[in-house]
Parts: sequence; structure tokens; C-alpha cells
Amino acid sequence: MDNCIFCKIIAGDIPSYKIYEDDDVYAFLDATQVTKGHTLIVPKKHFRNIFEMTGDELATVTAKIPELANLIKDKMHADGMNIMSNLEAAAGQSVFHTHIHLVPRYKGDTGVEETFFREKPMADPALLEGIQKEILG
Repeated sequence: MDNCIFCKIIAGDIPSYKIYEDDDVYAFLDATQVTKGHTLIVPKKHFRNIFEMTGDELATVTAKIPELANLIKDKMHADGMNIMSNLEAAAGQSVFHTHIHLVPRYKGDTGVEETFFREKPMADPALLEGIQKEILG
């Protein structure tokens, strides 16, 4: 999709802070960082959202969740994690390319649920680079 920001990230046309990549899946830090380490897992093939995917196509993407969730949880010293996907605008989807959020949670963090659906500022690139190094380090 020519106008899809995630397709452009996957193609390398827009920089990202990659956490993982294979032939089918690309995972990178969310530019808005709801919590430190907030990562998106996306299929490399463009689908608007899970409604357009077959079970096998979705299984290819979700098979990476345990490995990546554990990596992020361990490296970020998180106490838990929310794993979610918003399907269509009514549910909060704002980028129409299938993506799954891995949102690390920390004891005492508050307001994450309320913040998640509001527009958030872009994180400082230096912060994202530092988080990427922590996770991959």
C-alpha cells in the first residue's frame, strides 16, 4: 500500500527502531511509547486489520508474541504486559495495517488505559534509540 506508514517502515522508507524482523513479521518501538518498551508487531504483508486475515496468516504473526513479549518484559524489567489490537476506527485503530501492541506494565503505573486511546506526542528519537539498545543489548 503506497500510503501506509507501516508499509513504508517495513520497506525502510521511514526510519524505525526495529526490535525483530523475519520474512513475515516486523516488530518496532511505537513512536508514542504509552509505556517504556511499547512495541508493535506487524505482518510484512499489508492487511487492513485482523478481519482481513486467515487463521494461518494471523498465526504467523501471533507466533512471535511469546518470544517478543518475554524479551521486552525481561529487558525492560516490566511487571506485566498488555497485548492488544484495535480493529477499525470505532475501536481506536488509527493506522490501518494489522498491528499488535505489546505494552509493558510496571507496578504503580497509572492512567495507561485512559492514555492509550488519546493522541500522544511522538517520543524523542534519543529515548527510542536508548530503549532499542536496552531491549537488543
